Amino acid sequence: MQIPQSIDGVETLLEEQGYVCGRGLSTAMFLALRLGRPLFLEGEAGVGKTEIAKAISKGLGRKLIRLQCYEGLDASSAVYEWNFAAQMIALRAAEAGGTTDGLKDQLFAEEFLIERPLLQAMRPQEGGAPVLLIDELDRTDAPFEAFLLEALSDFQVTIPELGAIIAPEPPIVILTSNRTREVHDALKRRCLYHWVDYPDFTRELEILTAQAPEVSAQLSREVVAFVQQLRTEDLFKKPGVAETIDWAKCLLALDVVTLSPEVIADTLGAVLKYQDDISKLQGSEAKRILEEAKAALEPA
Repeated sequence: MQIPQSIDGVETLLEEQGYVCGRGLSTAMFLALRLGRPLFLEGEAGVGKTEIAKAISKGLGRKLIRLQCYEGLDASSAVYEWNFAAQMIALRAAEAGGTTDGLKDQLFAEEFLIERPLLQAMRPQEGGAPVLLIDELDRTDAPFEAFLLEALSDFQVTIPELGAIIAPEPPIVILTSNRTREVHDALKRRCLYHWVDYPDFTRELEILTAQAPEVSAQLSREVVAFVQQLRTEDLFKKPGVAETIDWAKCLLALDVVTLSPEVIADTLGAVLKYQDDISKLQGSEAKRILEEAKAALEPA
C-alpha cells in the first residue's frame, strides 16, 4: 500500500487497524512518513506508542522489524555479529583441504553474517521499506545512543570488514521512550517529536470500543470513567490505555455487567501493577472512586 497523502489518510489507515489517535499524533506520523524522518514518541507506559508502529506496519503492508532496547545493548545485538561456529567449520575445512589462500576474506563474507534488527532494516524488503521500531530507547545507555546517530542520520550502518551498508530506501523509523531518563538532544534533533499523553474520556472510550467491541457499551463507559478517575489519584503508577483494555476483557470473561466495589477489589490486578497502589484502593476507597466515576457519567 502507498503512504497516505494526507493527515486524514493516516487517521483512516490507523483506524482501519483499530488504532484511534488524536490529530496531533496523526499529524506527526504523516510528517514522518512524508519527509522520511524518524518519529520519536515519548509518554507513559501503556499509552499506545508501540502499537502505532504495529498499526502502520500492518496498514501499509510493510515488514515490522523491532529492536527491543535494554541496558547494555550493543552493536553485536542491535546490528550484526559473525557466525563464529560456521566460520570455524569453514576454517577447519580449508585447512584440511590445504586451501587457505584468501581465507580471511572468505571467513568475513556476508554468508557468515548474522543480521540483527538495525542491519535488517537497511536491507530491501518485499512490499517496500520496513517499519523499524526502536522500542524503549530510554532503557539503553549513552554510548548506544551515539551509535544510533549514524543509522538515523544517513540510514546506514558500518561493518568494519564489509564497509558501509546503505539502505536503498530509508526505513520508517519509530522510536519510543517511557522517559525513565532523558534521551540526548543529538538524537532527538534527528527525529520529529511527539508526546503521547493519556487520552480523554471520549477518545479512550473510542479506543476501548475499537479494541474490545464485544464489551457492552454501558460497561465500557463505566470502565473508562473509573480508570479516568483513578488517574487523578496519588498512585505510584497510573494505569495506561493498555490496562483499560485488559481490565475490560477480564470483566467480560467474568460475565460482569456493571462495576461494583466487590468486582473492582477482585480484579484490581488487571489495572494496577503495584501492591502499594492496590492497597490504597482497599475498603471504601474503591467505592468512593466508583461513585465519583458514575457521577461523572450522569450528564453524558
